[in-house]
Amino acid sequence: MLVSSQEMLRRAWEEGYAIPSPDFLDSNSARAYCQVAGEFKAPLILSFAEVHLEHLNIQEAALIGKFYAESTDAPIALHLDHGVTFSVIEEAIACGFTSVMIDASKEELAENIRRTREVVELAHAHGVTVEAEIGHVGTEEEGNDHALAENVYTEVAAAQELVRATDVDSLAVSIGTKHGAYKGKPHISFGRLAELNEALGIPLVLHGGSGSGDDNLARCAKGGVAKVNLYTDFIVAARDAVYEQRPDSWPKMLSAGDEAMKDVLRHYYRVLGCAR
Repeated sequence: MLVSSQEMLRRAWEEGYAIPSPDFLDSNSARAYCQVAGEFKAPLILSFAEVHLEHLNIQEAALIGKFYAESTDAPIALHLDHGVTFSVIEEAIACGFTSVMIDASKEELAENIRRTREVVELAHAHGVTVEAEIGHVGTEEEGNDHALAENVYTEVAAAQELVRATDVDSLAVSIGTKHGAYKGKPHISFGRLAELNEALGIPLVLHGGSGSGDDNLARCAKGGVAKVNLYTDFIVAARDAVYEQRPDSWPKMLSAGDEAMKDVLRHYYRVLGCAR
């Protein structure tokens, strides 16, 4: 069932687990994620990123996301990931997304606050929850449009100022993870996470969850992170399944990828404490 992310995030934050938030690119991936949520009867934040508009437009993503969310009894929020363009965020809200992210993390604090406040005012008027980002999660992949090359760690005082000034519902923070595939092991600052969790009083979000290490993610979930964004592990698993199985038809290839993505999500549900 399609729901707001507000209650599910608050409950996860209070009870010490995190909700997986995988990005979908097509109907197959959206269906696979929602079917696993239904299997576990667990919450899911089904995400579509602005950077993936080359694969689906907002109307298509909304129709696919809403259809599969409503096809299961599990609570599923439809989320716009890394929204950077106000018109895209506005369209997502109009099309029925129940959660949106405004990513102004590359901007100076005052501009980040201004853009976040503008989105919060629009979204809250339509019952839509808002995630912002402060600090910046970098990338180890060339050509990744999501992020700058290097992380910019979240400062506690700046995060407090943004939360107070915008009334945002959740906040993505930078504590050492990166987008894409890791070349080495991530060095997560659990001390900074503890400071942010104590100071802010709202659910925190971790981007760059893929490959961050099961123990690290489980610890983050218990330390204030209520939502973990995941993408790379899904597409790598689907690719590897196709290479290994060498299916002899297009339908078999799609099925191999779907099953591989389902297994990845099952794994992360358990790691994050969101399902047994």
